Amino acid sequence: MTNESNPNTNPAPPAAEHHDGAPEQKATPARFAVTGIVVVLLAGAVVAGLGILSRMHHNDVLAKTTNELAAPTVFALPPTPGAPVDNLLLPGNVTAFTDSPIYARTSGYLLHWYFDIGAKVKKGALLAVIDTPEIDQQLAQAEADLATAQANANNARIQAERYTGLVKSDAVSHQDTDTFVNQAAATAAAVRSAQANVQRLHELQSFEKIYAPFDGVVTARNIDTGQLIDQGAAKELFHMQAIHTLRVYTNVPQPYSQSAKLGAKIDLTFPEHPGKTYQGKLVRTADAIDPVSRTLLVEIDVDNRDGQLLPGSLAQVHFKTTPTGPTFIVPVSALIFRREGLQVGTVANGNVAHLVRVVISEDDGANVQIVNGLNAGDRVIQDPPDSIIEGEKVSPVNPANQANVGGK
Repeated sequence: MTNESNPNTNPAPPAAEHHDGAPEQKATPARFAVTGIVVVLLAGAVVAGLGILSRMHHNDVLAKTTNELAAPTVFALPPTPGAPVDNLLLPGNVTAFTDSPIYARTSGYLLHWYFDIGAKVKKGALLAVIDTPEIDQQLAQAEADLATAQANANNARIQAERYTGLVKSDAVSHQDTDTFVNQAAATAAAVRSAQANVQRLHELQSFEKIYAPFDGVVTARNIDTGQLIDQGAAKELFHMQAIHTLRVYTNVPQPYSQSAKLGAKIDLTFPEHPGKTYQGKLVRTADAIDPVSRTLLVEIDVDNRDGQLLPGSLAQVHFKTTPTGPTFIVPVSALIFRREGLQVGTVANGNVAHLVRVVISEDDGANVQIVNGLNAGDRVIQDPPDSIIEGEKVSPVNPANQANVGGK
């Protein structure tokens, strides 16, 4: 029997095919390995990225924390409003009306001195005598040279006159006459030169005696008998000051410079004379504002014929002014003394140090009155650190709030 005649016999099924007619491909170990490697690389990249982001965040936090810790903590408060200023109390430097160091104009040995420190002398008084034997000998030599030059000049003059008379009668030649005439002129010039040298040495010899150049007091004597004296300004012999009238110099703040009127009467007080007031006269100003201190230099002359006041002392100048604006009171500890001038530190933009130049009026030792440089809205650093600079980051704290926090 054949298969065709057996109905129970089933033919073999055909091979399975995809819908696109391509045969099915089975997964191989290589494909699994590639897939695993890709997954591992992706996981590693994710982990590395998270680590980098974490480190960047930590670095930012560290930098921010470091900057916050580096910024110094300062106490900042608004300044206290003060009363309008109509009288400035300014420091004044007292100087002599004439102040002169005295030097030697000739060299030698000090023979004698006549006045010591504190001596009041008149103009022309003999202060000291210098022994100058070398100058004396040079003067004697110069006088002898002058006598020789005068003799030669006299002989040359006589010869020139003789030849000038003879040349008219053709007894001598014109050439010889011109020679003697020129010789007479040359010897006359030599006489004048010798006379000038003698005069110079006379002047040097006159400097053996040192005289007072004005009425005043001797404030220093830097020589003694027998000491070698050198000519010039290398060593000061005496120092003199005229103290009948004293000059007082003070610096008026720029906002009040227009109040400095020539001829104005100015009251002066001195620590060594408590309770006593002296009156001076404003005689001149610098007519220019100092660009460093922003002040006007003025000179006040005060009568000192009784000799109560001493040059070199410190005066308190009571300068009357016209009120120009608001004033503020700050503690002395807020002041910053530097080359740029008197300053205070303020807080700008919340946490930035800003140094402003100020001008003070009254100072009671604990507080000072600021007449220029501050505004009502400023926050003044109460006790600034020595290292504070312009633009530095600070951490401002209100002292009252800090006290409350500490109490809690």
